[in-house]
Amino acid sequence: MKKRRNNLRKTQPVPQGKERGGRGDLLFLFAVVLLAAFGVVAVYSASSYNAEVQYGDSLYFFRKQLVGFLLGLAAMAGISFLPHGKLKKIGIPALILSLVLLALVFIPGVGRTNYGATRWIGLGPITIQPSEIAKYGFILFAAGYFAKNPSRMRSLKGILPVLGAGIGICVLIMMEPNMSVTMCVGALMIGMIFLGGTSYKTLAIVCIPALLLVPVLIAAEPYRLQRLSAFVNPWASPKEEGYQLIQSLYALGNGKFFGVGLFNSRQKYRFLPFAESDFILSVIAEETGFFGVLILFALIGFIVYRGFKIANSCNDFFGYMLVSGIILVFAVQSALNALVVSGCIPPTGLPLPLVSAGNTSLVVTMAGMGVVYGVSRHTAPKKFIRYSNKTPDPAKG
Repeated sequence: MKKRRNNLRKTQPVPQGKERGGRGDLLFLFAVVLLAAFGVVAVYSASSYNAEVQYGDSLYFFRKQLVGFLLGLAAMAGISFLPHGKLKKIGIPALILSLVLLALVFIPGVGRTNYGATRWIGLGPITIQPSEIAKYGFILFAAGYFAKNPSRMRSLKGILPVLGAGIGICVLIMMEPNMSVTMCVGALMIGMIFLGGTSYKTLAIVCIPALLLVPVLIAAEPYRLQRLSAFVNPWASPKEEGYQLIQSLYALGNGKFFGVGLFNSRQKYRFLPFAESDFILSVIAEETGFFGVLILFALIGFIVYRGFKIANSCNDFFGYMLVSGIILVFAVQSALNALVVSGCIPPTGLPLPLVSAGNTSLVVTMAGMGVVYGVSRHTAPKKFIRYSNKTPDPAKG
């Protein structure tokens, strides 16, 4: 196992004119569109009552999600025609843009604050959440950096630029504050280093300090300690910190095996906060039951499986790392959201990708999936050459 992880991957270049521009992985494409379309329906069901009370329009969140879905489809279709090799050049600009956007939220009059957190940039009636963009900016930078010289991953010194970029993004997101997305980016950073083939020793040097830092960060903010306390025993503060988790558990329990029926959730009637966004899975579970959630996560698992299959079939290291990063962040975020709504980890503000309300997340995630589908269209099958201790001699192939 250790020998396998110490190996780095290199690929033979595809001869000119041999790249494929066919239909690609249509099953992957269909699954992504199906999940996003279901999200539009789920957002309508979870938000209609709250939208009527808050905005006088039961379709308020539904219309926004539908617009995001259509924009996401356009972004997904457009980017799938772009050969992924051209994205290699924009890694550093994408990282710089991500950092600038994250910093802009702290400028008075530009950043917008909701529920004590400044996470959005306001452009008139439009809001943008830079942390959603930053995840993909980091992926582009890390994939391009490692692909330029894969042997860099064999040493701690070689991965320092990627660690620096990831830590910089995490610090800015944490200042918003947004601990959940910080954890997501941290997991993405470690995951890409692992998938790239770094040694266990280097991985341990990165992971151990990160794990030790988590309790320090929790203890540094009183509200995080309160959330942790509510997670341990939500019924100790049923009307305060424990309220949201209790209502989520009520929704899960009420759904039983087959649910109460689509559009028939009771918890969405302003009992469950953020029913259309962070806790939309609770409403889905109540309406469709255990088997409905099982089907939903089977679809999510299928997307992850097909995505990693596309990555493994890619004929160059940049494409492999790019697709792996995009699928990894989707998988990590989906898993964290499920763990939160089921009470397995402390509550965090992390949406279910492609399903929860939020146009920035939906459009950017669909664009990322468009990159993955584009890789499946524009790359021919490959054979990886594995090497471990020495850089191969180009003269020997």
